Amino acid sequence: MKKNVQRLLTISILTSMTGAGIFAINKLINASAVIRNALHNKSQYFYDWKFGRIHYTIEGSGSPLLLLHDLSPASSSVEWKFLKKQLAKDHTVYCMDLLGCGCSDRPKITYTNFLYVQLITDFIKAVIKQPTDVLTSGLSGSFAVMACKNDSSIIRRIMMINPTDLAKLNKIPDKRSRFLKRMIELPLVGTLLYHTLTGRSNIELLFTESYYHNPFHRSPEDVDAFYESAHLQSSAGKYLFASLAGNYVNLNIGHALKHIDNSIFLIGGEEEPGIAETFALYTALNTSIETQILPKTKHMPQMEAPQTLLDQIQIFFAPVQ
Repeated sequence: MKKNVQRLLTISILTSMTGAGIFAINKLINASAVIRNALHNKSQYFYDWKFGRIHYTIEGSGSPLLLLHDLSPASSSVEWKFLKKQLAKDHTVYCMDLLGCGCSDRPKITYTNFLYVQLITDFIKAVIKQPTDVLTSGLSGSFAVMACKNDSSIIRRIMMINPTDLAKLNKIPDKRSRFLKRMIELPLVGTLLYHTLTGRSNIELLFTESYYHNPFHRSPEDVDAFYESAHLQSSAGKYLFASLAGNYVNLNIGHALKHIDNSIFLIGGEEEPGIAETFALYTALNTSIETQILPKTKHMPQMEAPQTLLDQIQIFFAPVQ
């Protein structure tokens, strides 16, 4: 009997020590990740949305242009830092941090495509207050398409940089993805798993293997900004990460693409995996969609080759006479 009690006591002590150790590691990672203040921006505005405060900036004057970054906890409006000032010469540029990203709030909820469609719709109506052009990156393109399908009067033209493959958008939550979502959402172990997956070395790999054609174009400042974004607000970005892993943000946009009359222009990096096939699927659903491949770029031409991309943006979003 005494031996069993001693064993239980030993297990309890070891479990407590392990939990305390994981808690300390998580706290240390959170503190060290944001020490450089890489996302600081002097001209900050916040839109008080029903699910949290949405950070955005405004620059320039002219016809409105809304910039939407790709969706991940490490993503933010930093994606557009090389383009904003140039675009602001001809447009009033609204640059938003999506819910769960950058300096916007990161509530403990399940993030869905419908959530972001509603955010974009509400933001345009409440903040911009007139029909706007929209420039998107990656997964955010699907949100703009659905927002346009639901209310075509709020969006004029859409340019999508490396839009998500339609087959991937069709994936829905299953038993495996739901389990992964629950694991990441666990208080201690889940947070440690999230910290491992969004560690600085993995952020660096994103730039060298996925984001940039030339890995030497990666700068420490860019890595700092993405790493900090992933760990702001005590790493509450893990809830968005969990929803992405669980396929809760995906949505079939095929029907919407077929019925949209608004102008759509797709830009793809020459070395983005499967981009030609992705473009073929989009244009098969809507033959009026235009496409352009940018040489020597991958997933983030807005950061790696901003001037080349700027030329295409200025042509497509030229003022309507």
